[in-house]
Amino acid sequence: MATKKSNRQLWIMLALIVAIVAVILLLPSCGGNSSKKAGDVESTTLVKAGDKAPDFTVEMFGGGKTDLAELKGKVVLLNFWATWCPPCRQELARVQSDVIDRFAGRDFVFLPISRGETHQTVAAFREKTGYSFPMGLDPSQTVYDRYASNYIPRNFVIDRNGKVVLASVGYDPEEFDEMIKTIEKTLE
Repeated sequence: MATKKSNRQLWIMLALIVAIVAVILLLPSCGGNSSKKAGDVESTTLVKAGDKAPDFTVEMFGGGKTDLAELKGKVVLLNFWATWCPPCRQELARVQSDVIDRFAGRDFVFLPISRGETHQTVAAFREKTGYSFPMGLDPSQTVYDRYASNYIPRNFVIDRNGKVVLASVGYDPEEFDEMIKTIEKTLE
């Protein structure tokens, strides 16, 4: 009888391991540049530098909507992120001082959009982090799916005419610094 119980526990543990591996493989990908292959990134990027940025309307946290077409004439940093994504959190930690404050008073809009998460999840994240800057909500990923099919964080620098001048994936401090320089040049 002890052997049956032991075998049963072994099967339960094996089933749990298989379930955990399946969940990890099926989760939408997030990560730094080391977790992705260049071909994977390229094939999942639907909008590239030189393309016209697809228009969308997004619900904003706290109410209201933002329409990309209404931002024409401004340089836009479109950022897709999620609360559960460590590289997204690293990137967002730099945004207030390195992006929002730096470009305040200029024809610039930082538009972060939470990919695939509920208002409640984003609210809890904002409360925990103290972030107060505007954020878009894309719980069904309809906006994200116009730009990419996998991987976050993703950034798209969009010029005053609605053309993408830079598309990046993942978070790397040096790449983030280069993106800031691109925003600066695009604003000139």
